[in-house]
Amino acid sequence: MPAKSDRWIVEMALKHEMIKPFSESQVRLGISYGVSSYGYDISLADEFKILKSAGLTELDPKNPPVDQFIDTKAESILVPANSFILGRTREYFKIPRDVITVCMGKSTYARCGIVINVTPFEPEWEGFATISISNTAPVPVRVYANEGIAQLIFLEAAELCTESYADKKGKYQAQQGITTSKSD
Repeated sequence: MPAKSDRWIVEMALKHEMIKPFSESQVRLGISYGVSSYGYDISLADEFKILKSAGLTELDPKNPPVDQFIDTKAESILVPANSFILGRTREYFKIPRDVITVCMGKSTYARCGIVINVTPFEPEWEGFATISISNTAPVPVRVYANEGIAQLIFLEAAELCTESYADKKGKYQAQQGITTSKSD
């Protein structure tokens, strides 16, 4: 599965409404977003969940501390040193059945100690992507809403999968906001 070119991304995005809003070229205001040579630079919405770590002794993905997150809206936000916050993409995605994505953080943030974690967008997954933004630096790092945060690489399968994310009725299907971990 080779990575797909900018022309392929534009065609698929328009044909399948794969990315909304969609920028057919790279927007270079602040940290860039939009179509790139072999991917799509996703942008960060202005909604965040900040973990109140005081009093927590652990995080358990099977029993998430939903009440321990503070919802906030901002044009930029400081990610505490050696901690993380959750954000979401500005873009809503509808992934075709014969496509999967891989996501990597943008180099501008990586050079400041920020690690972006976004799981693959599986075939027929749709929604706003929840983004884990981890700060490995010993000081707080500022991240900016409405600018680029990570790059998606699209891989097209040679044949259709047997069971898509939609077929499995995945628990994160069609998420509309930042979604913390869910137990089954």
